[in-house]
Amino acid sequence: MVGLNLEYYIITPKLSEVKWNEEISDYLLQKQVALKKHLLIQFKEEIQEIRIGFKTLGICWNSNVPSQNVNSCIESIEHLPQYPALSEKVWQIPVCYERAYSRDLISLATSKNLTAEELIEIHSSNPYRLHFFGFLPGFMYLQGLHQALHSPRKSIPDKEVPAGSVAIGGSQTGIYPSNSPGGWHIIGQTPFTLFEPNTIPPVWAEPGDKVRFIPINEEEFLRLKKNPETPSWI
Repeated sequence: MVGLNLEYYIITPKLSEVKWNEEISDYLLQKQVALKKHLLIQFKEEIQEIRIGFKTLGICWNSNVPSQNVNSCIESIEHLPQYPALSEKVWQIPVCYERAYSRDLISLATSKNLTAEELIEIHSSNPYRLHFFGFLPGFMYLQGLHQALHSPRKSIPDKEVPAGSVAIGGSQTGIYPSNSPGGWHIIGQTPFTLFEPNTIPPVWAEPGDKVRFIPINEEEFLRLKKNPETPSWI
């Protein structure tokens, strides 16, 4: 779009995408969240679903909408002098980093010239921003991983990763919401359930929230696994 640092693509009559040509950041996420809300207000009946990506906004349509109408909506948001602040919620996620739940922790720490304790300290010291859900239902894409922990994905993915596994892949960290194959490095596990298909909404966090990992021991992990608690935020 002329004069804007983004493009609007019509992929099919029922699917389109906004793609920004800028770095991943909280500021970009602010624009994405603002545009999503504005589109849902302007085209409430025409839109089936909107999905946020790191630099994209995917729109599924129930019916055709003239592209010039969508362009006008996008431009009105892009020209705002400022955007609504992101959520202040910080979800507290307990994680057991002990060996039985962290198959790759030692090898990953060794490759970084760190002790396991140092890796855990770095990983759990700061909150992460939730940008979107993808890959699997309830899989959080979290931004903010310390550069010292950036690691290429495994060359040979694991055939099965347990639900709740906390992992590192590339420049991101995330949590596997269900048992699945996976190529990220497993460094811990949370006893919390991330995706409940029979609840509305099926996830308890939303894009813009933050997540902080709280180290716990195995005893606490097993207690929470046996007596599930609702995730809390501060």
